[in-house]
Amino acid sequence: METPEARARTAAESVKGAFGHELLGLRGTWLAWVWAPHPRPQLPWSEWHYWWQAHLLDCLVDAALREARTGEAATEPGPPPSLALAQRHLNGIRLRNFGRFPNMFFDDMAWLALASARAQELARKLTGNGLPPAGDAVQVLAEKLRAGHTDDLGGGMFWNTRRKYKNTATTGPAALFFARTGETNRAQALVDWLYENLQDPESGLFLDGLHLEPQGGTRLDRGVYAYNQGPLLGALLELGGGNLGPAKELVHAIDAGLTDGQGLLKAHGGGDGGLFMGILGRYLALAAADQRLPEGTRAGARRLVVDTAEALWQGRDKRDSHTVFPAHPGEAATSSYPPGSPVELCTQLQAWMLLEAAAALETERN
Repeated sequence: METPEARARTAAESVKGAFGHELLGLRGTWLAWVWAPHPRPQLPWSEWHYWWQAHLLDCLVDAALREARTGEAATEPGPPPSLALAQRHLNGIRLRNFGRFPNMFFDDMAWLALASARAQELARKLTGNGLPPAGDAVQVLAEKLRAGHTDDLGGGMFWNTRRKYKNTATTGPAALFFARTGETNRAQALVDWLYENLQDPESGLFLDGLHLEPQGGTRLDRGVYAYNQGPLLGALLELGGGNLGPAKELVHAIDAGLTDGQGLLKAHGGGDGGLFMGILGRYLALAAADQRLPEGTRAGARRLVVDTAEALWQGRDKRDSHTVFPAHPGEAATSSYPPGSPVELCTQLQAWMLLEAAAALETERN
């Protein structure tokens, strides 16, 4: 039977091999196609999904951590291969985004800031030096994110620069970013705003956001999505102290409200939703490994991650030189993507995230 590390490596190599390419053939850059096989011709302005690329960067950091702990990186001098690729990936993101890291969506920028900060921290730990594109990204994106946190509606983060919607999708990852980079007061204020404005009292889960209406007042979007819960859980754990009780409660709310009848995490289909379950799994894995939480809470978080990763692995389909994973745990990849049809990057990143999370938990347990 394949080890969790081997499974994560299979997912990583499949995504890199099927989707990865140099941007416009330029050395020192790397991006991922949105589809594999990708439509031709690919032009400089073809769709690329900034925030999908940000989560790909996070997956590269996961892979680099695995390479470092398993000794995979010891075959060659220098940083783990995935960390070196992360540097090229950041170069590709900046170049594809017209030579800059910011865009108009604060949630996109928060995701890239989080992944870049992780890449920078790992590079410093392993090499004694930072990762120059990552440090640049963290600095410039932090400034943009501060501008998205205003007193309108009592706090919280705007979704984009049009400033008509404050939502969990931005406020959660921004809170986690600020918590990790030392702005704990700002992070706590963002967390508190979410609890005051967007927590559903019945389920304990967090609703999508508040629209500022043109005629005044607000309109609540009651959508509940897996990815909105994950980074908030991460922020609660990062802040610690009095936030650990709410973190425990959120894990149990997720288990009760965002799972299917088989005890697996619910997926949200393809497109942007193809990342949602994986993002939640990333932060559930942090809860599963956090000794400050009660044993039952940690065990529940671990079960959700490990069982969902197992279901995705069992549903895989081997094609040519890579492996395809299903969009939904419990179904076969051939159901999500019949043979001969193009495969979406988002769902494959989702599987990669969960398989890396399961591998990290196995290492932590041993």
